[in-house]
Amino acid sequence: MPARTGKDYLAGLREQRREIYLGGQRVEDVTAFPGLANGARSVAALYDMQHDPALRDEMTYTSPTTGQRVGLSFITPKTTDDLARRRVMMSHWAHTSFGMMGRTPDFLNTSLMAMAGAGDYFAQNRPEFRQNIIDYYEYVREHDLVLTHTLVNLQRNRAAPGTPLDDRTEVALSVIRESDEGIVVRGPRVLATLGPLADEIAVYPARSHRLPGTALDRYAFAFAIPCGAPGLRFLCRESYDLGRSRFDHPLGSRFEEMDAIVFFDDVLVPWKRVFLYGDTELCNNLAMATNQYAHSGHQVVTKNVAKCEFVVGLANLVVKTLGSESAPHVQVMLAELIEDLEITKALLCAAEVHATLDRWGVMCPARAPITVARNLFIRMYPRMAEIIQLLGSSSLMALPGEADFSGPLGRKIEEYLETDTANARDRVQLFHLAWDVACSAFGSRQVLYERFFQGDWMRNATLLYSTYDVEPLMQQVRRFMMGRS
Repeated sequence: MPARTGKDYLAGLREQRREIYLGGQRVEDVTAFPGLANGARSVAALYDMQHDPALRDEMTYTSPTTGQRVGLSFITPKTTDDLARRRVMMSHWAHTSFGMMGRTPDFLNTSLMAMAGAGDYFAQNRPEFRQNIIDYYEYVREHDLVLTHTLVNLQRNRAAPGTPLDDRTEVALSVIRESDEGIVVRGPRVLATLGPLADEIAVYPARSHRLPGTALDRYAFAFAIPCGAPGLRFLCRESYDLGRSRFDHPLGSRFEEMDAIVFFDDVLVPWKRVFLYGDTELCNNLAMATNQYAHSGHQVVTKNVAKCEFVVGLANLVVKTLGSESAPHVQVMLAELIEDLEITKALLCAAEVHATLDRWGVMCPARAPITVARNLFIRMYPRMAEIIQLLGSSSLMALPGEADFSGPLGRKIEEYLETDTANARDRVQLFHLAWDVACSAFGSRQVLYERFFQGDWMRNATLLYSTYDVEPLMQQVRRFMMGRS
């Protein structure tokens, strides 16, 4: 089938019966359940963009298998122009939520493409695994499925393990048996963002959570299965879509992508859906060896540019509404936000300009700019939220709700809450948006998400240091000390 519409996507969610729990209740239909339905509609809107005549060539391309139009985030880039086309497509989706939905389907589409492009890597484990990953990539591409993923094992004790990177396995997803049909897995995993709104779930090791070398083979695997697989259960956190209007909660009422703990209770994974099994080294090196990290990072940094642009625009509207834009300390904070935006844009550009064909024949964004951009954003975004708080100050607290404008004090609100540049309603609406970015439960989740979804910053720094080639730079210094230019 060709690229799906939003209607197709929502129908798929309703057709696949899954075990999803929220607030102590089993969710029978995520497309209608309070706290989840609006997020599903926002994802559906992304799929509808693929059928907008004005965007068709920027959102889709011709499948090399079927000749039908499929999502452009699935493209296997062979040139830098392909990377630029993919980035344009991902930017359209990112700007739809202003970067507030971090796990739109393009993230895992690029990841799956990278793995399939590096099919020979999986063949090192078992020859049939190469075809498994290629077949699965093509299946997801041709059916335009939404994937979630879960990478990290739960732990009972976070005391430092043997090395800074080793994951502990006391409470971990593991293979409990294998048969002619496949492997059977049991245990929990975190944190499946978009899990309740996805068609399938991919399970593979995190780049920064490595299995220890002494781990039994039963902890080393990569696979994917439908979200409705028997024995698979999703436990959602509290929803940050509180059922309020888009005026009162403009972001939470639209872009709740939900995070979930996933429980695998003796779940059968058919052999055709297994991509790695029983090889700890191959599992630990998956993200970097296949360049999955660089390609998914291309999507992440594209999303981060959209988020930076949104915060810069919001911050400037806030200060203009309050009339504080001429204050030097305000300009310093606004300049800081602009610097964050321009640094992120420059790193994204550098990643494309310095892209090279990898060993698998896939055009890969330069890893160093992607890594630096991802690492920096861990520190940038919490500060962005803090700046919005500092700029908005008490105006973020003195916020009547939308209903108050038609209540007994509506005329007083209109009279006293206007500013020299905005009427009361526009001011209140703007500051509800600023509150949802920087102060609400939805906004706080965004800060926590950006702090940790790209990995612990210390582990990331260790990985960057250990993989960055500094030898040519040291040689420059050695030549200078020896009197050679």
